[in-house]
Amino acid sequence: MDLNFTAEEEQYRATVRAWLEANVPHERFEAIGEHWIERAKLWQRKLLEAGYLALSWPKEYGGQALDPLRQVIVNEEMSRARAPILANHNGLGMLGPTLITWGTEEQKRRYLPKILTAEEIWCQGYSEPGSGSDLASLRTRAELRGDEFIVNGQKIWTSYGPVAEMMFGLVRTDPDQPKHRGISYLLIDMHSPGITVRPLVQMNGNRDFSEVFFDNVRVPRENLVGPMNEGWKVANTTLFHERNMMGAAGAAGHTWSQLLETARKVRRHGRPAIEDPFFRQRVADLQISIEAMRLHSLRGLTNLLKGRTPGVESLINKLAGSDISYDLGHTAMELFGSYAMLEEGRGFDPLGRGVWAQNLMMSFAFRIAGGTSHIQKNIIAERGLGMPRGR
Repeated sequence: MDLNFTAEEEQYRATVRAWLEANVPHERFEAIGEHWIERAKLWQRKLLEAGYLALSWPKEYGGQALDPLRQVIVNEEMSRARAPILANHNGLGMLGPTLITWGTEEQKRRYLPKILTAEEIWCQGYSEPGSGSDLASLRTRAELRGDEFIVNGQKIWTSYGPVAEMMFGLVRTDPDQPKHRGISYLLIDMHSPGITVRPLVQMNGNRDFSEVFFDNVRVPRENLVGPMNEGWKVANTTLFHERNMMGAAGAAGHTWSQLLETARKVRRHGRPAIEDPFFRQRVADLQISIEAMRLHSLRGLTNLLKGRTPGVESLINKLAGSDISYDLGHTAMELFGSYAMLEEGRGFDPLGRGVWAQNLMMSFAFRIAGGTSHIQKNIIAERGLGMPRGR
């Protein structure tokens, strides 16, 4: 088994790295705030023009029809360069691949190009009050009347809700069927009459999420993705890609490198913190976990390259990635001691302690988003290990 990239792939990596070093914006604009979306759109379009977006998408929809390894390399180098988040993160990482699998030809040609150019920003309408990890219990109703669905209900924790033009969401179209059936996958115009968006302020001060209310919102039937009442199958395709994004081993590895570099600068008892035996053990444990996740992600990548049906690999990586994200942030906070509460951008902070505090707070969200860690463990046990369903 060869776990190394080929010489040609490493040359491609070097080209991507050089381009990023010359073009990554210096300012940070990862959080939803004033004017962030316009800067993020410009950055995404610059990547598109350079040929570094949607590399594995079919050419007729704006991609380059390359093997997924090229996209993996680009994603790893983006993490390494600490590149800003893309404006259409949800559209590129989740909806785009879902439409390529399930969408009609008209839907693909209508929506995929505008995902790439960030002309239409997408949000995800999955979670509801009382229906988060048990997503199949959702109650937002869509009643088909002629050629339109009439949607009523509420979504919560809607990523990018305050700035999105469109939503991909789940609605109940047949309340008489078992809960995993009777669900449909709709594309909803966020400017439709009857939609109200209320931003939610998080503990880190960001407004990335929102509540979304639907009051007799009309959605054309042509916006249905996949078969009616079979939206659970379509939703699982989206969740597969979401969990793959959240379990990125490359991003964790680069964050670990930042922690290691910081530990060389912070002093404890008159010497660098990295020389403290206890702290060295913590850092080593993290490195082992990240390397194990990286190797496991290669298993999933191999299955993808060979055209195999995805298994529980993405769930395992998402679960591991969530825990590692928290452990990285928590270890950094212990390293900084009483300085750990320093806010990002406030006062003298040459070691970036405020950034680490933000990372720690966001790590709690990672343990919930895309299915809680407890739910991930249950699915892995049942589907991956063949264990009996819990009672």
